[in-house]
Amino acid sequence: MADDFQFIKETRKEKPINRKRLFRHMVETVILAIIFGAVGCLTFVLLQPRLEQYFSPEEQQQVSFVEPEEEPVEEPQDDGEEKTEPETVIIEKQTPIDLGQYQTLQNKLYAVGREADKFIVSVTNVKNDTDIFNTSYETKGIGSGVIIADTGDNFLILTEKKTIAGASSIRVTFADGATVKAELQQYDGNTGIAVLRVKAEDVTKDTRRQIAVATLGSSVGVSQGQLVLAVGSPIGTIHSILTGNITSNRNTISTMDCNYTIFTTDMVGSADASGALINTNGEIIGFVLQDYNMQKEQTTLAAVSISELKGVIELLSNDKPVPYLGLRISTVTDEIAEDYHMPKGVYVRDVALDSPAMEAGFQSGDVITAINGEEITAAEDYEKLLRGLTVDDIVHINYERQSAEDYIPLEIDAKAGVLE
Repeated sequence: MADDFQFIKETRKEKPINRKRLFRHMVETVILAIIFGAVGCLTFVLLQPRLEQYFSPEEQQQVSFVEPEEEPVEEPQDDGEEKTEPETVIIEKQTPIDLGQYQTLQNKLYAVGREADKFIVSVTNVKNDTDIFNTSYETKGIGSGVIIADTGDNFLILTEKKTIAGASSIRVTFADGATVKAELQQYDGNTGIAVLRVKAEDVTKDTRRQIAVATLGSSVGVSQGQLVLAVGSPIGTIHSILTGNITSNRNTISTMDCNYTIFTTDMVGSADASGALINTNGEIIGFVLQDYNMQKEQTTLAAVSISELKGVIELLSNDKPVPYLGLRISTVTDEIAEDYHMPKGVYVRDVALDSPAMEAGFQSGDVITAINGEEITAAEDYEKLLRGLTVDDIVHINYERQSAEDYIPLEIDAKAGVLE
């Protein structure tokens, strides 16, 4: 009977270990681990910038254009000592400049222009349209622009709004011939200037080595007879250069909310000229806006003072609209105030239709004396305060209005807008 259950006492023989299969499994496991680790690292590297940007976005670098300070002129000190009259120098004969010296001077001037040409770009306005047979076609308009900033993420380019008006797409061509896509960032409906942006990632390293960012200099000391150059498209051809002199630095033009100094030159250019006026150091001292040329019957180049445009350019460069009230103004000087028995401040010459100023109730002839509690004694004070506002800000304005006998102090609130 015991033999019938003999199988219960049988011992099971262990299956021998297959070392080859075990080694293969180990190798496969190691390889999968390496692949998993590599994929994980690659995923982390790719996603880290986006996650950091999402959870802790970096602030956009602010663009600032600082006006260089003028060096003070040292006045001669009176030390009490007797001053001797300087010797009188008599030049008996002037040595005329010969052609070789003149050519050397021209070569130096054009060398400055060629260096400045690195910050000039060609702006192409591409429009899509259809003809009378409903056939699509593409038209292109070309103007010039100036590279005014490199924020790290974008290159900012100053141009005119009319250059890109109605564009389906905008293209920018740099000095080396490289063409990239651009976008409108902001524009000022008052002056007509615009700032475009080009993504830095679209600009190759080779192109970056061949372009430059312009220096916005000071136009405060610009004088008659000063040597200047026009770069950009002064004769209607991109990357052309003209040399000449300032013929007038005292002309001004009054626009809404701001007055600008206009520099006229003896350089004959195109009626549609664009670009910049630079000094012999290659610094921009004026932006060519032929719409502001006071001599419409002539084709001599005119430019707006860059020092007075810097506030607008800075706002546009930081993607901020230019605040707008809609007043054409003039300073009431001490002489005017005394002669016409007017209060000191800013005289309202005109009020734009449908402007925030008109909605608030301003009239021609009013004299603004304070804004938000700050005294206004000149047009420059008004302009500076306005630039510090943001769109939709409510400003409290003190002004005086002429009555039958005298000026009456009044107060009003106005809402800053934007001119399209």
